[in-house]
Amino acid sequence: MTAYEARTHIRYSGWASRKVLEAALSLSPEEREKPMNVSHDCIAKTLAHIYFGDAILYSRIADASYPVPSHDALPSLDFVIDEWPRLQARWEAWADAATDDEIARQVPFKSRFVGNAGLPAWQIVMHVVNHATLHRGQIVGMLRQFGMKPPATDIVFFYYEHLATPAI
Repeated sequence: MTAYEARTHIRYSGWASRKVLEAALSLSPEEREKPMNVSHDCIAKTLAHIYFGDAILYSRIADASYPVPSHDALPSLDFVIDEWPRLQARWEAWADAATDDEIARQVPFKSRFVGNAGLPAWQIVMHVVNHATLHRGQIVGMLRQFGMKPPATDIVFFYYEHLATPAI
């Protein structure tokens, strides 16, 4: 992966997450909190989990001091609504400054799954995008259960929307 590709994918993930969040906000608070036995039980908690993933991976790759919520006590949807745009801006600033060497850099971290670990930065970027995509898809399924037509968030729609834009 190149730095250009990392920038593109980080922007795609933020764009798609914004679309899903906006769709979810058209539901009532009760609908967003309704247990649905999908992903993290309800739309609000699944959105908070996506935010958690974005936050912990950002802290690993760019800023170890960035505050990451506990996975066992995910933040409220109000917190996510307020903080997610700021986190996305940080991700984009990191990606804008990243060089190909930065994208290839080995990033050491602690994982609750495997303990001490390390991955190249580009694999962390891909995990950010893949993780969010998986859970956005689950939210899309939950939105459909409420009779909503979900937003189109596939990466090709991001490409279509940004084709006329110079290199990102």
